[in-house]
Amino acid sequence: MNAPRIQQSKVAVVGAGSWGTTFAKVLCDAGSDVTIWARRGEVADEIRVAKRNSQYLPGVNLPKSLKASTDIAEVLRGARLVFLAVPSQTLRQNLLDIEPYLDRSSVLVSLVKGVERSTTMRMSEVMYDTLDLDPERIAVVSGPNIAMEIAKEQPTGAVASCASIEVAREVAQACSAPYFRTYVNTDVVGTELGGVLKNLIALAIGIVDGVGYGENTKASIITRGLAEMTQFAVSQGSEASTLSGLAGLGDLIATCQSPLSRNNTAGRLIGQGFSLEETREQMQQTAEGITSVAPILEIAAANNIVMPIVQQVQMVLEGEMSPENLGPHLATEDGIPKRELVLGRESRSVWRRLFGRRKGSA
Repeated sequence: MNAPRIQQSKVAVVGAGSWGTTFAKVLCDAGSDVTIWARRGEVADEIRVAKRNSQYLPGVNLPKSLKASTDIAEVLRGARLVFLAVPSQTLRQNLLDIEPYLDRSSVLVSLVKGVERSTTMRMSEVMYDTLDLDPERIAVVSGPNIAMEIAKEQPTGAVASCASIEVAREVAQACSAPYFRTYVNTDVVGTELGGVLKNLIALAIGIVDGVGYGENTKASIITRGLAEMTQFAVSQGSEASTLSGLAGLGDLIATCQSPLSRNNTAGRLIGQGFSLEETREQMQQTAEGITSVAPILEIAAANNIVMPIVQQVQMVLEGEMSPENLGPHLATEDGIPKRELVLGRESRSVWRRLFGRRKGSA
């Protein structure tokens, strides 16, 4: 006797760029019934008929079960989970466009790693502000997610986050494929900010790489960059531990070291002497870090958070600093040595920690 067939849950992906298409593949491979929305008809047609998206994922075969359409009403009809993979600066308008077609119980899941420049809002805040959804209907997924590697089914991990741990688990279950392991937490702020802030550090890494600096410089920037990321995120209500996990350190490592990273690539072009406009012309996709630098520094200034590396990146982008000068400005502006970042209270004195053991005390 055949086992009863488990009914697939219908999910939608809005956005058919490299990450949206890759995530649609992950969802299919995890067993979901997936329809992806593409803005351009030729992209939707290629995904639907040829099971390819040659512009964004050349050489990758997409699942036969993946459906595609330019009709947003068709894509969203009956979808419990709606994954958003659009540029950060267009998300608000995209939300307004899809609002009439959303099911009242739908959960919106942001795959976007950026900040809205005009408001400095995170993507989950934009979703709440635009649609006035309950927090339990807003989730994010983030982690070390280089699209092409995942599309080729190279194993990786990610974090699904929502104010409701049950919803976070539902999202994680929907996108847990054999090569895509998904964990859960309720720290939406930290999970989201990890994905935003690592792009800024990746820009710095790309710049010094383009200049020709070596591994010591890059390791120092990554390490101090993580400290800046953690201090900023904690000031916004995040748990420090989130920045040490997949959504923080994991994503930071992947984005800083991969030649497939858009932000790393943009930084490297700038470090090689290309102007910001020339860099944008060469990039076929959005480097979210470029648009996030200014709003992040605006928030940091309002909270008295000093972010030397990000400030230096902004100076390079605005032409106020030569790229080769970014490396020496890693730590402080005044040259006075400072302690590394310490979060939380010291539970034991320095002397006790260093010399707390005595002979015969065991």
